[in-house]
Amino acid sequence: MRLLRRRSGLSLEASARRAGLSPAHLSRLETGKRQPSLPLLLTLARVYGTTVGELLGETTTAADAIVRSDEAPTVDAGGWHYRQAGQAGRAMQALQVHVPRGPQRDLVRVHPGEEWIHVRRGALRLTLGQVTGTLAAGDSAHFDSLTPHRLEAVSAEGADLLFVHTLLQSPTADLCVTGHAGHAAPGGTPRH
Repeated sequence: MRLLRRRSGLSLEASARRAGLSPAHLSRLETGKRQPSLPLLLTLARVYGTTVGELLGETTTAADAIVRSDEAPTVDAGGWHYRQAGQAGRAMQALQVHVPRGPQRDLVRVHPGEEWIHVRRGALRLTLGQVTGTLAAGDSAHFDSLTPHRLEAVSAEGADLLFVHTLLQSPTADLCVTGHAGHAAPGGTPRH
């Protein structure tokens, strides 16, 4: 941890302030006298501009960075088709997504993090809070995913998206709302 902090050019005091810790607590973490929680590791990874894996001493090879189209499994959830477009276990998740035409049962999603959506084919209606717009092939959207949002394919063939979102661990990370607070999406399925 100390090496990554120094590599980021931050002093112990500046890092502790950004992470919401005391310098003494951060020092004990760096020397191994304290064990960090997962939320704290996520915070430190953002402060240092790295991954939790790197904070824990994990390394990846160049081969780990490549995802072959014919090797990525497809997951179907609620009529949507997801194909991994990046490696699992990273600070961001990248997916290729097919959204079928039609409404999604008024499902509104709310969760911590950020999302980036790029429409590859078809047209997509995106509702962010009280604003609704249509994205055509080639259009993109980047937003804070704590903003209530809803996606709906409006073209007959559905819409194909590239979708990237941050993976923040939080009790509210799986929260989806259908007009009633607390309606959770099925476990183990992608959020979009």
